[in-house]
Amino acid sequence: MGALHEGHGRLIDEARAASASVAVSIFVNPIQFNQSEDFARYPRPLEADLAFCAERGVDVVFVPPLEQMYPQPQATFVEVGGVADHMEGQFRPGHFRGVATVVLKLFQIVQPDRAYFGEKDAQQLAVIRRMVQDLNLTVEIAGVPTVREPDGLALSSRNRHLNAEERAIAPRLYQALRAAQQSIAAGETAAEAVKRAARDVLAAEPRMRVEYLEIAGDAEMQPVESVAAPVCVAAAVWVGRTRLIDNVRCQPPVRPENSAVQS
Repeated sequence: MGALHEGHGRLIDEARAASASVAVSIFVNPIQFNQSEDFARYPRPLEADLAFCAERGVDVVFVPPLEQMYPQPQATFVEVGGVADHMEGQFRPGHFRGVATVVLKLFQIVQPDRAYFGEKDAQQLAVIRRMVQDLNLTVEIAGVPTVREPDGLALSSRNRHLNAEERAIAPRLYQALRAAQQSIAAGETAAEAVKRAARDVLAAEPRMRVEYLEIAGDAEMQPVESVAAPVCVAAAVWVGRTRLIDNVRCQPPVRPENSAVQS
């Protein structure tokens, strides 16, 4: 949606390394916003974005006007069930319907062979993968690891809304997710105990309001009560008027099977 940063740059670089030509779409999609104020506040530095793309050798930048993407009130939408139901889907009703609908429209217009999405939006990536699978689309979806600041804060276009004080406390979100990750790595399997480790870190910063903290299966994004396979620990928090999301993937330790002692 524009306001490009080094996280987007990583997507472009990955595409550039593997493709004969690279296209970037920039479109602030109104139907995925729950609040008109959030849509109005979303940054739109188009000239800087175009320069950003040019520096990375992008061949085509598709910047459609609103009336081209939605020439009439939208009557057809893409609903992805299951994977979109929890976390972002619970707290932002209709968000993934808007995301899936506009991504399908962009796929139809641009006709890419491969599309790159950041793993910072892990649930969005899972939704798009499921849409592509269920609708027999031919595009290949490539996930790209989250790019972070040196203090761990995940790069996001919304970070520019943080003032200096808010920016200083924002990395606590990643610290909390790391605490959960370390708990799982140490062998904790109870999801509530893992979440408690993360909540303890967040609770130390009263200026950060937690919207959700969840542990979900890595592929279908369904909440789990016990960690027995790779999971995604995801959270959304408010810092002032800015909503931040982040996630980490966690792999439980391999437990060797007990072997009988031969005598």
